[in-house]
Amino acid sequence: MRLSVVTASILIGLAPALAQTTGSINVTGAHARTAQPAGTSATPASASFDIFVQRLWPLAQARGISRATFDLAFRGVTPDPSIVALTKKQAEFSAPIWSYLQSAVGGGRIDRGREAAEQHAAVLAQVESRYGVPKEIVLGVWGMETNYGSFKGGKDVIRSLATLASIGYRGDFFRDELLTALELIQKGHAERDELKGSWAGAMGHTQFMPSSYMKYAVDWTGDGHADIWTSTSDAIASTANYLKGYGWVQGLPWGMEVTLPAGFDHRLNKAGFAAFSAAGVRRADGRGLPSSGEGRLFYPAGHTGPVMLLTANFDVIKKYNSSDAYALAVGHLGDRIMGRSAIQGAWPVKAARLDMAGTKDLQRRLKALGLYDHDADGRIGTGTREAVRRYQISAGEIADGYPTPALLTRLRAKR
Repeated sequence: MRLSVVTASILIGLAPALAQTTGSINVTGAHARTAQPAGTSATPASASFDIFVQRLWPLAQARGISRATFDLAFRGVTPDPSIVALTKKQAEFSAPIWSYLQSAVGGGRIDRGREAAEQHAAVLAQVESRYGVPKEIVLGVWGMETNYGSFKGGKDVIRSLATLASIGYRGDFFRDELLTALELIQKGHAERDELKGSWAGAMGHTQFMPSSYMKYAVDWTGDGHADIWTSTSDAIASTANYLKGYGWVQGLPWGMEVTLPAGFDHRLNKAGFAAFSAAGVRRADGRGLPSSGEGRLFYPAGHTGPVMLLTANFDVIKKYNSSDAYALAVGHLGDRIMGRSAIQGAWPVKAARLDMAGTKDLQRRLKALGLYDHDADGRIGTGTREAVRRYQISAGEIADGYPTPALLTRLRAKR
């Protein structure tokens, strides 16, 4: 799972503690899984990284981590300078949503998804029956995360998490994930050299963070080990269990493309499906709206582009990755795997977009108007879109929630 907020502190604020050392490097007893860490560097660690590791030890000890496990985990580990740059290059937050979708739901991913659906049909059906999460959503996540296991990431998870934690990226989040990764080793859930994954420390077929593994990993095969790294069955079941755990509503679609009638009142944004039907909203594929439940309209490229009607299950997908573009890609990829139609609305050929500095300025101005309650982080998400929509309603504009340079210009002109 990729993260959405970049911070800039140099060293994480841990409670002062004296470093303790030991010559022991072997794990004994039930946790004797002593493979050497892979992917580490021989370059000496920086002084600040050394201090970070020393100060981490008391916190690890408080979690029941033995000194032997701690030393094994960090033997030879140095900070990875490539990771800091990667925190600033997340395509799902920087690329136009239509470009992101074209890349994400393309390149053979649909065909490979259909092959995976056929190859794993039995376990997908059983998992869907057990957890209530449609197989196409699990396949969509799997396809988006690792292209069905073809690239699960080759970075050393301990090194990645320690690098991110030592610079304070996302506050204490990565420090806590690092401590949980140590627990995976201590409790025998994973061997040290098994902990390979993405630059952000996500692991396995569907890229679980260590805390997600501890909460949601499933031993579907019954061999005594929830193996999200090499067992597709365990990974499929674990993914469904994760989504169920975050509130997936069985029988409710993630969303659908819709068409709006001429003269539609864009102030209608979130309502029951019956209210949308009464207002003339129709599914783009010609099918009727669900008979029960509610949704909200989403204009990923403004009111002149495709219009989506999203449900609470879209928000559950966002628990995997908080980007609207990512969740839309997961749902749409799953639909295409099942043979449903592509998005029919016309995406813009070329459109003026706000850069990060412009988005921050927009967010600050919306906040000054009492319309935006979050930090100005330069990333367009649900909060920014809702603030834009509220401003558009107050200004008598079409309330599509889509931020544009022209909107920022109008806000700058306000006194």
